[in-house]
Amino acid sequence: MSIVVIGSLNMDMVVRAERAPEAGETLFGQGFALSPGGKGANQAVAAARLGADVTMIGRVGKDAFGNGLLEIMQQEQIHTEYISRSESQATGVASIVVDGAGENRIIVVPGANVEMTPEDIEALAFVIAQARIVVMQLETDLAMCGAAAAIASRHGIPVILNPAPARPLSDELLRHVTYVTPNETEAGILAGITVESIDDAERAARILLQKGVQHIIVTLGSKGALIVNAAGSLHVPGFPVHAVDTVAAGDSFNGALAWQLTRGKTLDESVRFANAVGALAVGKAGAISSLPRLGEVEQFLQQVADAERGEQ
Repeated sequence: MSIVVIGSLNMDMVVRAERAPEAGETLFGQGFALSPGGKGANQAVAAARLGADVTMIGRVGKDAFGNGLLEIMQQEQIHTEYISRSESQATGVASIVVDGAGENRIIVVPGANVEMTPEDIEALAFVIAQARIVVMQLETDLAMCGAAAAIASRHGIPVILNPAPARPLSDELLRHVTYVTPNETEAGILAGITVESIDDAERAARILLQKGVQHIIVTLGSKGALIVNAAGSLHVPGFPVHAVDTVAAGDSFNGALAWQLTRGKTLDESVRFANAVGALAVGKAGAISSLPRLGEVEQFLQQVADAERGEQ
């Protein structure tokens, strides 16, 4: 198998409004949709739509949302045999408000996602050992994430950790991570500093290098991404687009990054491609519904290349 994604599966409840309400305020919205998501599911689908062979490890409830998520994963040709069903917890949900500028505010109720334990993931060590790369996020039990990273490290399997939702992480966990992909806010929380510029992002990344992470890739929205590792730092510019909805932008980036790395691309090539996938994702509404397929990405990059040649 190529990519193993260990993470969350949620049903997103998305409300669109001109702005988010203040405390005690009621607003009229412009739309509502149920959209399959969860950072793990989003990243798995992002990679699968580009052509990757993806296996998902996670947990859903024995309910309609769980049924729907499993069906979506199977439609996307993702291996679902290691997605288990909870006997007691409902499928995770996310309440999302998307404002007129396309920015989102999200509350996640993890439900079955946090039921998986270190013991559960140890029982699936044979799945991790067969991966070319493992992708994780933080919408699941933190101890389980630590155990999964340790298993991957033990077998020499590289790990991408997307540290979202942001929370402080132990040095022990970070030592087992090959690539960590925080946004600016998450980088600041992990490093214990305030990040307000690319220079701040580099300082945060260097703190994470000292904690044992091999490569830090700070995502910068429309400004692209910053790669920091022992060889130095490199800013990979983004692709300016009109943002309709930033839900799953980071997830699309991580899925694309994993796929490119398993294809033997260099890190800067992989990040540039992932930036393009993220740019396309923010141009559409929804989580999984916004994730592009390989043909769309190749066409977009060709248009960019043509435009750059035309300017020379």
